[in-house]
Amino acid sequence: MLSSRRLLPLALMLGALVIQGCGSSASRPTTAAPVTIKEIRVWHAPQRSRIVFDMNRRTAFNAFELKHPSRVALDLTNVRIKGAVPAAAGRGQFIRGVRLGAQPKNVTRLVFDLAQPVRYSVRMLKPTGAYQYRLLVDFYHRDATPPADQPRPGGELLVLIDPGHGGEDPGAVGKRTYEKNVVLQIAKKLKARIDRQPGLRAELTRTGDYYIPLRKRTRIARHRQAALFVSVHADAFKSSSVRGASVYALSQRGASSETAKWLANKENASDLVGGLSLTDKDDQVAEVLLDLSMSETVSKSLDFGADVLAELKKIGRVHSKRVEQAGFVVLKSPDIPSILVETAYITNPGDEKLLMSAEHQNRIASAIVAGIKRHLAKNRGYYVNR
Repeated sequence: MLSSRRLLPLALMLGALVIQGCGSSASRPTTAAPVTIKEIRVWHAPQRSRIVFDMNRRTAFNAFELKHPSRVALDLTNVRIKGAVPAAAGRGQFIRGVRLGAQPKNVTRLVFDLAQPVRYSVRMLKPTGAYQYRLLVDFYHRDATPPADQPRPGGELLVLIDPGHGGEDPGAVGKRTYEKNVVLQIAKKLKARIDRQPGLRAELTRTGDYYIPLRKRTRIARHRQAALFVSVHADAFKSSSVRGASVYALSQRGASSETAKWLANKENASDLVGGLSLTDKDDQVAEVLLDLSMSETVSKSLDFGADVLAELKKIGRVHSKRVEQAGFVVLKSPDIPSILVETAYITNPGDEKLLMSAEHQNRIASAIVAGIKRHLAKNRGYYVNR
């Protein structure tokens, strides 16, 4: 694996110009020299179809919807397409096909024939690593909420809150309560506070007393395209004297093992790294791309965790004065900065009393929100533009 200190941060190099669908929109003009589109790739997921245009330079573009039949047109100014336009049929549920045609004034038009009503967005990504400019066209269900990684100006970033345990898994057990109950109460209070913040919204992995497998929690975060992931827990120890809050990010060992798992099934990793396909890359190139994504995510997770921990220190005792690192499964999203907050030790009588207090639950929720705002104040461009 490559060390993150030896590689330029991946996501900080990404810039996005976003066009949301159901209307006409245009980008800024480009220079007169032809822009070469080296490859056009199509990728389908359960909630989205993505078309990626690899090009040597940005170009002017305009996207708009056409009726009878239903289709979306994308006009590109002064471009030269190498190779054939790929077929869009197969597993995709949104696109029947793609057609290419010339227009006046040096414009090339691609027409996406639609299989159903859609919401669409178009954005340009700046060069990153060995890759040059990429134009991304995404199609969603008509009634779908625009995902957090493609916000409109002033749009909302999604924070996914994960209350630990649930159902048949009570988590840590105190004298008077279970971990699964208090963390759900805290998570709901946290969601309510996040939803009141401009530019933010929150969702929960579980809203009641039921169990969700650990891997599914990270899949939920990725499927909903969360910008940040916060798993809420309460700690336990054999000695009842141990108390205080802790914050965890993924360990390097955990990151390495997770990268290996994604590399073993590159098809599942095809929507990582700004939509780059890994299925056509050899293992060494794919490993570098995945390592870039994971290294940058761990770095951002540590920074995020430090901001939350700084706020938790203001409301009570902390067990560790720095962000700890461990291989917790819920922290293993390769492209979503993720932290696990141990709010207190439920096996400590004083901490358990605090955890059962609505007043202290509110203080914990407020501290985490303050940490999120603190982190985004320094890094919002990273989350908006990636």
